[in-house]
Amino acid sequence: MKKKKKDWYGVIRVLAAVALAFIIATIIIAIVAEDPATALHKFFLGPFSTKRNFFNVIESMIPLVFAALAINIMHKSGLFSMAADSAFYMAGVTAASIAIGCKLPAGVHQVVIILAGALVGGLIGLIPVLIKKFCGANELVVSLMMGYLFFNFGYWLIREFFIDIANGSYSVKFEKTASLGKMIQGTNTHYGVLIMIVAVILVWILMDKSKFGRELKITGANRRFAKYAGINVGGVIVGSQFVGGAVAGAGGAVEMIGMYSKFEWIISVSYVWDGILINLLASTKPLFIPLAAFFISYIRVGATVMSRGGDVDAEIVSVIQGIIILLVASERFLYTMKKRQEEKEALENQLIEDKKAEE
Repeated sequence: MKKKKKDWYGVIRVLAAVALAFIIATIIIAIVAEDPATALHKFFLGPFSTKRNFFNVIESMIPLVFAALAINIMHKSGLFSMAADSAFYMAGVTAASIAIGCKLPAGVHQVVIILAGALVGGLIGLIPVLIKKFCGANELVVSLMMGYLFFNFGYWLIREFFIDIANGSYSVKFEKTASLGKMIQGTNTHYGVLIMIVAVILVWILMDKSKFGRELKITGANRRFAKYAGINVGGVIVGSQFVGGAVAGAGGAVEMIGMYSKFEWIISVSYVWDGILINLLASTKPLFIPLAAFFISYIRVGATVMSRGGDVDAEIVSVIQGIIILLVASERFLYTMKKRQEEKEALENQLIEDKKAEE
């Protein structure tokens, strides 16, 4: 019973933070917009205004889900590595290279690309933890610097071996057998949606139903206790970084062959901060990550629709996200409700113990 109440408190905090962020955003839009009613209508209902707008939400949530799943696994180890970004980008480079340079049958081609992306992502995920172990460098600093290194290295590979000379920036086109294909005609929604669903289920099983997941949670909560409990702490941490990197890598490969017909990432792509926000909104529960990712994707598409037909900038989304992060991360937000809940539970437990003592 106690655990259930505690979970409800977390849900209420997130919902209250989201509601307050929307209220503040609504006030800002009402002040700034020349026609507040139209602007608010487009912001809140714009994603449902057309078929393409709605499926833009689905398309943009796919990489967000993979990034959040990767963060969910990697950060539960107690390490704050941001290697998911490097894993995502280099997996995209790997996917593009195989999509251009290898001629394989349809079906086999996509599977090889995604597995290769996952392997590359997993290996990249190991780098910060290994450098920390052998050199003592902070994993956050190392992983952030890796982003610049792998972006420049990856784009150099594309320019050196696969560049389209006529264009000068993008690669030549992928083989047709590499594409994941479109699920819905008239949209860019691809079959990566199904791969995303499978990834969510597998991560949920790994984190909530497996021995590895239980050991990872214990290790992240208290590393010293985990050692006394006989858990191979080093192996669990290394395993979490590899698996998290592999999930990010699979996401990068899916995004590359699902949304593109050639390599177009000429600027560094970053999903890791989105992954942190979504994981926070989902209360670090893998099954809630798609809902949180849909929410973030929805408000971004809504803001884009609003900015196209009005005078309110789409950056209002950044205001909403910032408020949500500040409130959800704040220990004092709705602390009174939590305190009352804990006092009530303590009183109930005391009454039960007194009743047992009388009997």
